[in-house]
Amino acid sequence: MLNWVHSNQNGDNQPFIPEPYNWKTYGDMNVELWKKHQSTSLEDAKSMLQNSHAEVIKLAETFLNEELFSKGVYKWVGGSTFGSYFVSVTASHYDWAMKKLKAHKKNCAAM
Repeated sequence: MLNWVHSNQNGDNQPFIPEPYNWKTYGDMNVELWKKHQSTSLEDAKSMLQNSHAEVIKLAETFLNEELFSKGVYKWVGGSTFGSYFVSVTASHYDWAMKKLKAHKKNCAAM
């Protein structure tokens, strides 16, 4: 999110999902991120999450509600609202992750 916004604000037209991935292959990107962080400690992971969350919220706060929730404000956003991307990378993603963690916890308890 941060790189996407900053790049596009600076005139460097970048897609939301970084190349070589796209909406059909972002699962592969998630696998690569998972592999990359296999040795990341829980403490470091928590710190990284807190820092990136704070940066995303700080960035969102620099935009007016009209910029966030009106379609067509930024050409590089496409047909959605800009704010929907902020929701996707925060609340929606956190909800998804919590469901995954609960399912994992349940599976571990069943073993």
